[in-house]
Amino acid sequence: MAMAIPAALVVVPLGLLFLLSGLIVNLIQAACFVTIRPLSKSVYRRINRVVVQLLWLQLVWLVDWWAGVEIRFYADSEDHELLRNSLGKEHALVISNHRSDIDWLVGWIFAQRAGCLGSTLAVMKKSSKFLPVIGWSMWFTEYLFLERNWAKDEGTLKSGLQRLRDFPRPFWLALFVEGTRFTQAKLLAAQEYAALQGLPIPRNVLIPRTKGFVSAVSNMRQFVPAIYDVTVAIPKGRPSPTMLRIFKAQPSVVHVHMKRHAMNELPETDDEIAQWCKDVFTAKDALLDKHLTEGTFGKGNYKSGRPKKSLLVRVLLVHWWRDSVTDSIINLRTYA
Repeated sequence: MAMAIPAALVVVPLGLLFLLSGLIVNLIQAACFVTIRPLSKSVYRRINRVVVQLLWLQLVWLVDWWAGVEIRFYADSEDHELLRNSLGKEHALVISNHRSDIDWLVGWIFAQRAGCLGSTLAVMKKSSKFLPVIGWSMWFTEYLFLERNWAKDEGTLKSGLQRLRDFPRPFWLALFVEGTRFTQAKLLAAQEYAALQGLPIPRNVLIPRTKGFVSAVSNMRQFVPAIYDVTVAIPKGRPSPTMLRIFKAQPSVVHVHMKRHAMNELPETDDEIAQWCKDVFTAKDALLDKHLTEGTFGKGNYKSGRPKKSLLVRVLLVHWWRDSVTDSIINLRTYA
């Protein structure tokens, strides 16, 4: 209890600062949406990319500098050079396993390192866009929101994907094809289903729901050159990072393995694309088995340093907050 009070004295002001600065970002986004977007969607997107980074960088700071979460990136030797030359320089569809409630935040950190944080996108459940600050910013940034009802979502997803055709900067679109976060109960259900259908029995992942993936590939293959196959793992014996642990400034370690697939190498028919996705998750399952045994994804470990850009944004906002509060107090005393 004694430790919680000092922590709250720090966390609460920082939370208020994030909320206030986020609302300002929302107002700027809304103003640009009304005044600039009708004239030029490209200019609007370029401005929004810069503005929304001011918000996302605060969350990156929270992971990197406040909680000290260590993120290690891995790639096989044949992929490393290819990734180094392409990350942040091309449109990409990102598929990943869904292990924790901060996988989206790990993705943002990855994108920040690659230089495309402001143009990260994701397929999200519809209710997310109603979240104050974060959800509103996602809506202005053109995240795709679905209802988890394919009869309704099919057209929404197709039109949303087609709108990205003229996106002016390299973007990453994240799609969690498992459809939900991994839990042991969900894994048991997936194993029972796989046994009944004669499918490979998963051990570390859920069975991918391929309709959204097939739609994404079919609608984006003409203008998106790559699929980034991301596998997230927590070293054995280490605590899984959660938002609560991050707020408490409790460190964690996250391992991220990445492989690049050229979009033009994927098969053509819907059934073959769906099977390709299932095969990728079967391979991902085996990779996670290896990680569980060895505690690593291999020798291709590229430890990510903490970016000073997120620290700078946070410091400037703290100074702005402090000066604003000080000025308000002075004004109140003057008028009193």
